[in-house]
Formats: sequence, C-alpha cells, structure tokens
Amino acid sequence: MIRKVRVTKWAQKNLESCPRHIQSKFKWWLELVERIGIEAARLIPGLHDEPLKGNRTGQRSIRLNRSWRAIYVLREDGCAQGCPKRYIEFIEVQEIHKHDY
Repeated sequence: MIRKVRVTKWAQKNLESCPRHIQSKFKWWLELVERIGIEAARLIPGLHDEPLKGNRTGQRSIRLNRSWRAIYVLREDGCAQGCPKRYIEFIEVQEIHKHDY
C-alpha cells in the first residue's frame, strides 16, 4: 500500500494561523503517517485519534494539543484501468482548528 497525505487548501490556510508548536506537531504527524501508516499512527495514545459523530460522521480527528485538532478523512482508491490491483491509501486533512469546549 502506498501512503499519501493530502492537505486541502483550507487546512493549509488554517495551519498558517496556528502557533508554531502546533504546526510542528502536525508536520510530525504527517511524516509519521507517511512512514508507518495511519493504522499504526492511530495506536499512539497521545494523538487521541477518534471517529467523529453527527454531521461529521466519516471524519476522524487527532489532537495536536489540548485545544487544537486536525480533522481528516481516510480514502482508498483503486489505480487506473489495466494496472495490477493495488490500492492507494491517502488521507485528506480537511481542517485544523481550535476546539471549542
């Protein structure tokens, strides 16, 4: 499986307004997912990777710290016609925001 993380333009814009330590942790998470995969990264307790509910069903979040979250969606797509059956796993990070309590 090929691991790829795509960050939407909206999430990139959100990231620019985050404190530097949040940006660093997000970049660390991106590298981690691309290196070991999302399933292994989900097992790291400090990230609190969890599925979301309600109008965010199908999305997941990770905690970048107590207040900041990254929201992502896992997608699996087949390759083009005529190629061997391989699947590309990619994550689309949709937004990064300060969580309201």
